[in-house]
Amino acid sequence: MTRELPHSIRALDDADPIRDFRRKFLLPSDVIYLDGNSLGALPAATAPRLEEVVRQEWGMGLIRSWNTHDWIGASRRVGDKIAALIGAKAAEVVVADSTSVNIFKLLMAALAARPGRKVILSEAGNFPTDLYVAQGIAAFLPQVSVRAVAPGQILDAIDDDVAAVLLTHVHYKTGDKYDMAKITRRAHDRGALMIWDLCHSAGAVEVDLGAADADLALGCGYKYLNGGPGAPAFLYVAKRLQGELASPITGWLGHAAPFAFTGDYSPAPDIGRFLSGTPPILGLTALETGVDLLAEAPRKALFEKGQKLCSLFIDLVEQNCAGYGIEIATSRDPKVRGSHVSLRHVEGYPIVQALIAEGVIGDFRAPDILRFGFTPLYLSYADVWRAAEILRDVLATGRWDDARFKARAKVT
Repeated sequence: MTRELPHSIRALDDADPIRDFRRKFLLPSDVIYLDGNSLGALPAATAPRLEEVVRQEWGMGLIRSWNTHDWIGASRRVGDKIAALIGAKAAEVVVADSTSVNIFKLLMAALAARPGRKVILSEAGNFPTDLYVAQGIAAFLPQVSVRAVAPGQILDAIDDDVAAVLLTHVHYKTGDKYDMAKITRRAHDRGALMIWDLCHSAGAVEVDLGAADADLALGCGYKYLNGGPGAPAFLYVAKRLQGELASPITGWLGHAAPFAFTGDYSPAPDIGRFLSGTPPILGLTALETGVDLLAEAPRKALFEKGQKLCSLFIDLVEQNCAGYGIEIATSRDPKVRGSHVSLRHVEGYPIVQALIAEGVIGDFRAPDILRFGFTPLYLSYADVWRAAEILRDVLATGRWDDARFKARAKVT
């Protein structure tokens, strides 16, 4: 049984300047949702907005809505809104395709822009899709190789053979955050292009691509941007590079004049050259609703609260869960972490399943990571305190040691 909520925790929630944002999300009353780093919660405005698009814009407007409701401009419009969240300028971000496809596009563009350099540098243990796409490129282009090194070796590994450095700003397992400006500067000093994966950063921590002089970046729309399952991704290309880099997927909407229907491809002169196929309007609509909601929150209060939630959880786990085999895998320093906290335990999977059965939803990453996301728009300090209490209780009683919690689901 959990103890009574301390007055100090109530005081934190009472003083929270963004506490009212929780009302703008549809969340089950019996759930503490700590998996927004994997799939963001549903904004209350999303379903009505989708119904409007389906019934009115599509149902009544039909094909006319490409013009009357500017469906054709949605990729750029939503891209500009995301740009404001990640320190980019207008017309430096577009929404298109998936994270994996955008990694492919940016890596291929970077390789073509650095002839004579044949190495893609990344981190060993980076999110698998980043490494898989890089490895796939190397399989098709035998002259290209992938060099994956430990985080502490990244700076020294950037040499004259490296065409592109591909790193995830916030590590999906540990939550560790790279110094974006420092690594970008080293890449530039050695003549390489820098690609940042922002899947666990955009909307979660402060990102300033402009201040870091970043070249290229990408990210997903379904985590902290609350765009829904399978939401379209986004990519960033600095304006100074847009005329130089070429997308390897030369689809019709990347053409300079797509509705001229000419027989030969001529790329758009700007970020539009990284578009390819017809934009997914329903997915873009849901993503735009999530991004608009995130943009309402004061940025400083948003990111500060995220780190306070993380710190509170770490403190509570250290105080209350000692002796049960739990190890903190995420840094205690808010300056070098994202907005999720990872714990290690040899029985991580069944513990996560037991927590879910108790209404605390986190997730598991093999081989031993229990991962908890702290999304400040809809989480309270009381949520964090109660989650830590339930974790302590699950560990103390050994309820996780049950066959039903050990059967692996397809999605962990």
